[in-house]
Amino acid sequence: MNVRRIGRLSLILILCLSAAACSGSLFRNYGRINPNNEVTQAFEGYRVNGEFRYYVSGAHHYPNALMGLHRDQRLDPSTLWREVPGMTAATMKEIVDQMKAKASQHNMFQYGFEMLDNQGWSIGVWYSVLSARTFLRMNEDGTVRIDTPDLDIYERLERDAHAETDDSRD
Repeated sequence: MNVRRIGRLSLILILCLSAAACSGSLFRNYGRINPNNEVTQAFEGYRVNGEFRYYVSGAHHYPNALMGLHRDQRLDPSTLWREVPGMTAATMKEIVDQMKAKASQHNMFQYGFEMLDNQGWSIGVWYSVLSARTFLRMNEDGTVRIDTPDLDIYERLERDAHAETDDSRD
């Protein structure tokens, strides 16, 4: 009985170690999106960085995310981001204020993040609520794949709030 148990544990250990060894190569092209207070302050101070191209995701009146990507980076064209041509402080103020107003309806806050490539170099900035998640991958063709967060973030929150209200009435 103990021999069987040791055999199973050994097999499980081998599988876990194999998966861990493979994961390093699977995720080698992925970057990071780290919280950054200075980025939050820049967005909320409506400071436009001329080295960035700006993109939005989500509804036109209250985007889910606002991203600034260094001009020397090319965004994967298969993503759903909409470029904001000629970003100005006034345009950023309008976008950021709309995002903050929508988030506040759900008692949420917007946060700024720094985007780093797979080598740890800064390639841009991100602004969204915490639940607007994505990943960053450096493609072999030199483009950056940053998928838009789920487009129904606020709709899901509204459905959840209605469901909780309905549950509390029961």
